Amino acid sequence: MKKVIIIGATSGIGKELAGIFSHNGYTVGIAGRRIHLLKELKGELPGEVYTQYIDITQTDTAMISLEKLISDMNGTDIIIISSGTGHINPDLEWSLEEDTIKTNVTGFTSMANTAFHYFLKKGSGHLVGISSVAAIRGGSDAPAYNASKAFISNYLEGLRHRALKMKIPVTVTDILPGFVDTDMARGEGLFWVSPCEKAARQIYMAVEKKKNKVYITKRWAFIGELLKIMPDFIYYRL
Repeated sequence: MKKVIIIGATSGIGKELAGIFSHNGYTVGIAGRRIHLLKELKGELPGEVYTQYIDITQTDTAMISLEKLISDMNGTDIIIISSGTGHINPDLEWSLEEDTIKTNVTGFTSMANTAFHYFLKKGSGHLVGISSVAAIRGGSDAPAYNASKAFISNYLEGLRHRALKMKIPVTVTDILPGFVDTDMARGEGLFWVSPCEKAARQIYMAVEKKKNKVYITKRWAFIGELLKIMPDFIYYRL
């Protein structure tokens, strides 16, 4: 039986993914900060489920906790890092920028680093990180958020390159969602907002196919490519 660990499984995409993997016969490890929500989710899932408290902003204890969850499950095949945060922050309040960096950069890296080391030792595995279409360009209303997602994409590519150079079969998947109907989808002028369940199903299929990089939902690939080639004088007017 295949096994998956989902970090950030108490809400949003992570919670939906836990349900999809469980209903498809996976043993599922769910991790997050809200213990009561982990217990509730465990009771809703049909298969074997392990729970673990992990606050990725507390990096030292988070890394130990992830290692414990892997050990409790007697290993895993896939680790998905779904934890993340973001703030609309036009006034550049430092507390909001700092929270984004602690979670999306430092916290994410601690989990990705731990997962990658485990898969190298195991000799195989699949690491999945969720960045964003926002990773492609800087954003005036949420500078730290866009920058942190760019970091995630770049870090995942670096790990993928490293695995290839080492000739170890570790798949690294970068998921780039557009707008998804979660608590993080805030602000005016949102378009192509995907239901969370639809986004999670497309992510599940991308993981099953061991994609290197995928836009969620698929139509966001058009926006992603457009943003890459858009001249600055047009982008800065948006």
